Amino acid sequence: MRHSTPNTRGLGTPAIFVLALLSAVAPLATDMYLPGFPLMAGDLATSASAIQLTLTSFLIGLALGQLLIGPLSDRFGRRRPLLLGTGLAIVSGYLCAVAPGVDSLIALRFLQGLGGGAGVVLARAIISDRTSDATASARLFQVMMLIGGLAPVLAPIIGTGIVSLAGWRAVFVVVASLSVLAFLGTLRQLDESLPPENRSEGGMAGLRQGMKTVCGNRLYLGYTLTVGFAFMVMFAYISASPFVMQTVLGLSPLAYSLAFGLNAIGIVLASAVSAKLVSRVSPARLTSIGIVANTIGALCTLLCVLAGAGAVLTLPALFVTVASLGLILGNASALAISQVPRSAGTASAVLGALQFCLGAIASPLVGLAGKDSALPMALVMVVAALLAVAALLTTRSSRSLAAEAA
Repeated sequence: MRHSTPNTRGLGTPAIFVLALLSAVAPLATDMYLPGFPLMAGDLATSASAIQLTLTSFLIGLALGQLLIGPLSDRFGRRRPLLLGTGLAIVSGYLCAVAPGVDSLIALRFLQGLGGGAGVVLARAIISDRTSDATASARLFQVMMLIGGLAPVLAPIIGTGIVSLAGWRAVFVVVASLSVLAFLGTLRQLDESLPPENRSEGGMAGLRQGMKTVCGNRLYLGYTLTVGFAFMVMFAYISASPFVMQTVLGLSPLAYSLAFGLNAIGIVLASAVSAKLVSRVSPARLTSIGIVANTIGALCTLLCVLAGAGAVLTLPALFVTVASLGLILGNASALAISQVPRSAGTASAVLGALQFCLGAIASPLVGLAGKDSALPMALVMVVAALLAVAALLTTRSSRSLAAEAA
């Protein structure tokens, strides 16, 4: 068994940038090559659905990578799994750039996601290792989100430029090169954050015990489900926004890009405000404020859709819905992982895998009524927001029970 003494040595600014880059590479690898899909289908002589499988295989690898690497890092420490996973992402990323056919590209994208999962899951675990409480963790999570939060927004824009200038294969070279920077940054800025005396027991028994500890903690599950359902709201918006804003609301491609970018800036600004306030306002309170705003925004969006309101009313409702996520994701993640500090890697893995699973569920649901209807998006957002409310309420009842038991 390991001891409970936490490692509270802080992280400097360069280390935070490295952790943010590790977290940002996966969104960049997801979105940056999307503008090249038509060219890829032609060059590889395959169908659009086969090209879409390269994205699916990456996301599957990303989810599995987190579930595998997170628990292993509780046993072997953070640094070695992080370097090995990032190394796998580098090699497979460069091989993607020279893939001769779609079948090999699908397989290589799976490996790229598998390795990239290390950066996503272990960035959160390292922050948990280096901080002594949920408030300190939340502050670092918010700072990291400020640095890495623009990645999903900038990725398609950057990808369009790269594809136009150098072709779609160059996108994979750029993503793999970013992984190289993350690898070098890890070597220089991130030493081992989990000392041997704080690691879990070896073998499968230790891994099973870590998973049992995490999944048996009601507060952890409540905060994790809060993050997951909030993430589902965001994925519903991301998946449907091109059609809703352009086809339904009538925005031009340029206006859509501006509206999408403004909503992303809203998340970043909310994260900045949260990072500033978290020393005076608890992460739990900030999460609650974010959940309330998110639910109100989603309900207003649904009302606008049902009433056939135009962009003037619908876009502000969407802004509130999306921007409020900046108060939820970082704070609730910190609260979740802080409940099980001895299994931070496993906790981060479950949290990350749940996010992507719920996001994957949201993506097809928002298109059930076709590209000319915003109703599925609004309904999915409202249902997910209400489920996030229910999940957060379970944490309050669990805290009350714990206080009574004490």
